[in-house]
Amino acid sequence: MLNVMIVDDEPPARARLGQVLRDCSEQVSLQVIGEAEGGIRGLEEADRLRPDVVLLDVNMPDMNGIEVARHLAQRQNPPAVIFVTAYDEHALEAFEVQALDYLMKPVRAERLVAALARAERFRTNEPRIEELAKTIGAVRSHLTVSERGRMILVAVEEIVYLRAELKYVTIKTQTREYLTEESLTSLEAEFGDRFVRIHRNALVSRSAILGFQRVRGSVDDDGEASEGHWEVLLKDVAERLPISRRQWPTVKAAAKV
Repeated sequence: MLNVMIVDDEPPARARLGQVLRDCSEQVSLQVIGEAEGGIRGLEEADRLRPDVVLLDVNMPDMNGIEVARHLAQRQNPPAVIFVTAYDEHALEAFEVQALDYLMKPVRAERLVAALARAERFRTNEPRIEELAKTIGAVRSHLTVSERGRMILVAVEEIVYLRAELKYVTIKTQTREYLTEESLTSLEAEFGDRFVRIHRNALVSRSAILGFQRVRGSVDDDGEASEGHWEVLLKDVAERLPISRRQWPTVKAAAKV
């Protein structure tokens, strides 16, 4: 039996999908184990209920379905995702190229039966979802981090800086730090409009830049002189980060935007 969850921000749409699923139950063994009224709540309920299949609306105000699917794909045993969408023809081509299943609103029972019958195919779909996100320009509003067996969402707008350290990247917010295995390069590619590279190992939120301070060079006990450098001053964070000479013109220009 398939355990199915519905994620859609509109109550009438959830009710409609629930009815269509009941119509499908004579042909496919299934049960609806839960609903969620938005993307963030959908992730919370998916972690709690562990569905086999998620019927996922694409257009939701708090978090779009593409991003929800990207976060779900990082779970240890991700559910199959069937997108439910009112996207136009051009966007649907992206779904088809990546072989991701989708249903057009209003959903028809025979189409849903076919999608559910193929649901097992769509469990390991992370690479295709990532390609879909790139194709349609879907940028995440949150990062997923794993902490003591739990998956936590970190709002991108709350991140002060991202700094690469060994095999991890530290995510710094005003209140705490997290670790992610995502590369600094991939994060820069996705969030380049929000962050500026200040050093080969660090990205800083443009909105978090308070100013800059010049650090004079010094001479150590062996008489070796070091050059001075600039540091970035951050809002609500006492820590100061060094700016490489190479990145200084870019960082200085970004602060004026």
